[in-house]
This record gives sequence, structure tokens and C-alpha cells, in this order.
Amino acid sequence: MKKHLIATFALSLIASALHAEDLGTLIFEDDFERSESQEIKDEPGNGWGTNSKTRAGGHKQVDLKDGAMYITMHATADHAVSVTHPAEFTDGAVNLRFMLEDEKDILGLDFADLQFKEVHAGHLFKVGVSTRKVDIDDMKSGSMNMEFYDAKKAKTLTKEQQAFIASKKTGFPVKLDAGKWYDLLVQIKGDTVLVSIDGKEVGSFASEGFAHPTKRLLRLSVPKSAVVDDVKIYSRAKG
Repeated sequence: MKKHLIATFALSLIASALHAEDLGTLIFEDDFERSESQEIKDEPGNGWGTNSKTRAGGHKQVDLKDGAMYITMHATADHAVSVTHPAEFTDGAVNLRFMLEDEKDILGLDFADLQFKEVHAGHLFKVGVSTRKVDIDDMKSGSMNMEFYDAKKAKTLTKEQQAFIASKKTGFPVKLDAGKWYDLLVQIKGDTVLVSIDGKEVGSFASEGFAHPTKRLLRLSVPKSAVVDDVKIYSRAKG
């Protein structure tokens, strides 16, 4: 039985509010109520993948326990942990529960299309959640656009380009407690991304990259550690 069931009643109220909205058709869900066959390598199951083999020498960075997914970047890793799942939609939503065990932890929801070669590594946009801030970043138009990405590597980015990239992201202050479970909802409607925590809107941001026609992959990006549970992904018909 999950140790965080003490929040069941409050979360059921939040779920009712969320389903009062039209989030769309549920295309994927995972409550992580399963066991791993070993404790040496990542074994998230249910279609999830990780970058531990290529970025952390195969060391375990994802652990299923107490009915949740614990993600922790290994000391030898040269990149944030990336836990991926296919999720194809145009407009849609991701709803999940999360806990940041340390005040410095960050959970990123990185939406990608690996078939789109005009951006680095398929990066379209990202929602980052820390204990003090929620960031929304249109990477397709900004930092991961190959024009800007290559210029940054070559150290030739102009001040005008830097200003444009900065205009493609924004942040909203929040105050979250380390060690506490929260409900996160990220909605994508055309060129707008809206973020809510525990049923309350944190902020929204409009930018052209969010309207990319096909989001194909969800990456949970974790540069330190985070805990995730009850992931649901929705696809909503346009209009």
C-alpha cells in the first residue's frame, strides 16, 4: 500500500476538478504498482525508457518502490536523468503527482519530436518545476532551434539572438515544500501551455513552438532527484 495514501481524500477532490475540465482522451497511464526483477539496472517497465546506459554507465537511476518511481541522477552521470515514454498528440495534457525530496530538486517535463530535425535532439518545449519556481520554455523557437544551438556552440550568438531566446521562456514563482506530494497538470492548447499545481493555476505562456503539430515523446528530465506517480497523458481533439 502506498505510504502517501494519507492524501487520498484531498487528491480525489483535485482529480474531480481536473476531470470537470475536458482534458481529452486518456492515451496512457501508470500508477507504478509493480515490482522490479532486480536492483542493479533500470527496469521501469510499461514502455518507459531511460538514458542510464549511455549517460550513467548503466548505473541504476530509476527505482520503483512504494508504488512510485524514484529518479536519482547517479554520481557518474554526465547528463540529467531522462525517463521517456511515447506520447503522440497535438493538443493534450499531462497530469501526474510528484515530490521533490530536497529544496534543490527539479522535475522537468520535456516534450519532444525526434522526427523533427530543426531542433537539437527533438526538444520542443519544457516545463520545469522546482520548490520556488515553475519555468515554461519554448525550445523549438528558442534555445534548441538548430540555428541558435549551433551558434551557441560556436560562440557566435548575437545579442539580438540571445534576447530572442530569452523571450521564448518565462517563469512563475511558487512555494513548494520539500518532501510533500503535489498534483501537477500541464495542458497544451494550440500555442499556449498552462500549468496548474494542486488544482490552482500557476501560470500560462503563449509561444509559437508550443503549437508544433506532433508531440511524440514525453521526457521526465531530472538533474538531481524527483519522485513521480500516477502519470496520465491525454490527447485532446482540436477545436
